[in-house]
Amino acid sequence: MSNKPLTSMISQLFGKFAGTEFPSAIQSFINKTYVALMGLDMSRFDEPGSYTTLNKLFTRAIKSPMKISSDVTEVISPVDSLITDFGQISDGKAYQIKGMSYPIDKLLGDYYQNDVEILKDGCYANFYLSPKDYHRYHIPLDMRIKSATHIPGALYPVNMPFLKNKANLFIENERIVLECEICGDKKMFMILVGALNVGSMTLSFDERVQTNIDSRKVSHYIYDDLNMKKGDLLGWFEMGSTMVIFSQTDTLYFGNIQAGQKVSFGDVIGKVSC
Repeated sequence: MSNKPLTSMISQLFGKFAGTEFPSAIQSFINKTYVALMGLDMSRFDEPGSYTTLNKLFTRAIKSPMKISSDVTEVISPVDSLITDFGQISDGKAYQIKGMSYPIDKLLGDYYQNDVEILKDGCYANFYLSPKDYHRYHIPLDMRIKSATHIPGALYPVNMPFLKNKANLFIENERIVLECEICGDKKMFMILVGALNVGSMTLSFDERVQTNIDSRKVSHYIYDDLNMKKGDLLGWFEMGSTMVIFSQTDTLYFGNIQAGQKVSFGDVIGKVSC
């Protein structure tokens, strides 16, 4: 009998359903039903029936290019999401939600233990994407991506009830950790956290990173001269999930957000001090 967590098996099955291309009339019915049930705002996207699978509806692209701030000091929201918490890293801990802390070294994993001290007194922010949100994630400011680590795990829901009641939720869930440099050599991490029914998390620049598979092996990838610009497509969640950002002390400031606030991709949410 498989020892794979039940939530992961459910997510794999749902992923197969969402990736199946049904006859056009049936697919159109599935898509339009999902849009109506979830209350999706499709004003920026193609007509629901035009997507050939439910997964393609989930990972839909915005029809027209977004206007992105050209001010290099401004940080934009990488996603459409709810800010579940943000603040300062203290005593090596951040919060998945107020009153529910976790050690950042456990979230980052073994490859980045030397960076925990660098992040001391830095800042963090959590971006929760619900199933009704735009599922693509983007680059919040100009950066260089140094490495990516895929850490297998469970796929528990990351909605508000679970955030409030399950300790170490982000640590237990499957995730991709991106090691980034901003302002030349200042450290920032972007962590993509999997969740129930997230068929996969993708990276636009590396098809080798495969999530929600049977392997329990941690995979680490190093990149040379991988520079990305603010607003560039980073990848997408299949269904909703969470992104967490950690930054080095005195580098990035989330001055334009508050816990419980809804933000959209492209909104200015803070400043960077280089």
